[in-house]
Amino acid sequence: MNASLDDIPAQIGKYQVQKRLGEGATSDVYLGLDPFHGQQVAIKRVRAWSQASDEPTSDFSQRFFSAEAALAGKLQHPNVVQILDAVKGDALFGDAPYLVMEYVPGVTLKHFCRMDRLLPLDQVVELGFKCAMALSYVYRQGLIHRDVKPANLLAVLDERGEVVDVKVTDFGSVLNLNADATQIHRVGSLAYMPPEQVEGFDVDCRADIYALGAVLYHLIAGRPPFEAPNSMALIHQIYQQAPASLVGQREGVTAELDAVIQRALAKTPEDRWPDWDEFGKALSELVAKQLVPLVLLSEVRDSERFQLLRGLEFFTGFGDIELWEVVRRARWRRYKVGHALYKRGQEGNSFHILAKGEVEIFREGRLVATLGEGTSVGEMAYLAPNPLLRKHSTDIRVSEECTTISFTPETLAQLSRECQHRFDRGFIQVLVRRLHAAHESLAHPRRIM
Repeated sequence: MNASLDDIPAQIGKYQVQKRLGEGATSDVYLGLDPFHGQQVAIKRVRAWSQASDEPTSDFSQRFFSAEAALAGKLQHPNVVQILDAVKGDALFGDAPYLVMEYVPGVTLKHFCRMDRLLPLDQVVELGFKCAMALSYVYRQGLIHRDVKPANLLAVLDERGEVVDVKVTDFGSVLNLNADATQIHRVGSLAYMPPEQVEGFDVDCRADIYALGAVLYHLIAGRPPFEAPNSMALIHQIYQQAPASLVGQREGVTAELDAVIQRALAKTPEDRWPDWDEFGKALSELVAKQLVPLVLLSEVRDSERFQLLRGLEFFTGFGDIELWEVVRRARWRRYKVGHALYKRGQEGNSFHILAKGEVEIFREGRLVATLGEGTSVGEMAYLAPNPLLRKHSTDIRVSEECTTISFTPETLAQLSRECQHRFDRGFIQVLVRRLHAAHESLAHPRRIM
């Protein structure tokens, strides 16, 4: 028999329990305080652990707990909830095992699956892209989530209650391709489950791609791709029926958006997006090419930012975590033709990296260079140790509409040491290339001109 909702323990291990956050089929989740670090955490405590071993719920609880506990401290991604600790407990003394996780204030995406709470289409695509990149990271660790659904995706809210980010959580059903132990099959949530997973066959990342496609369908349409009064009827639809087109179900849905989601929901894995990178790229292009209505036309969305960074030579040595730092810490701006990025004599306190477009450099009114994407400008004045050297000696104007990534000393200092190290290496490579070009210009002026 389950404990009453009001039956909240005062303490779980060293953690002070503040309130109940929710409950699942096999566990209860509490908000706790870590007294050592002085921060709030989410505590997921397994229910009915001390039942007799022949109780099915006990065996499944143990399997789910063990799968998730094995990942403690191993998943480090800005869009994946961190599992901080796992405590096995002691059944002899009635101590239930529990997981300690990063606490994410907000709600799950299930909150936004109702017709009266639907998010803007461009925001749905953005959240889908971030989930795709997070699950791509998870898959590279040898893991398949197998229970991607709105309730397992946490929406991060700002102080105004607006959704600003998303995090993947609940790895109890995870398939660990690197584990030796026998693992449970036929797990997941039926409404978001692909045919091969329903059947109990082997799965790969394309099973999670299907599930995320089903989640996005639900967030767009306000209903899942398949609905039925019972499980058998639902399974029949999953096997036999194509999801209804999203076009016409909601204002602003384009054929291109529908095509991306429909491909993710293909019946056979071979007909879906082949991997997370391809699915993520397709979602990103919907925003970059304005194939979904954009709430703010001038804003550079996170999906576009991440994809731009991946394609620039300057950021070749950056990992996903460092790239997301740049996405979130840098100042991103679009500039029209003719805009002056820098003026001669202006003191430099920032640098720009061109993600898109082109700029022209003028010295005393004469065009001396044209720079394109992947090039940095302003870094010499920014890096100069002498204040007298921080004044720009040229005028730099936008010659082709461009998107730039800029940092100041203050914003650069907020980056992790690893990310700052990557920037240092990037600047060294830029300076080496420019010194080489200057040498070639002096040695072979006709070749350069």
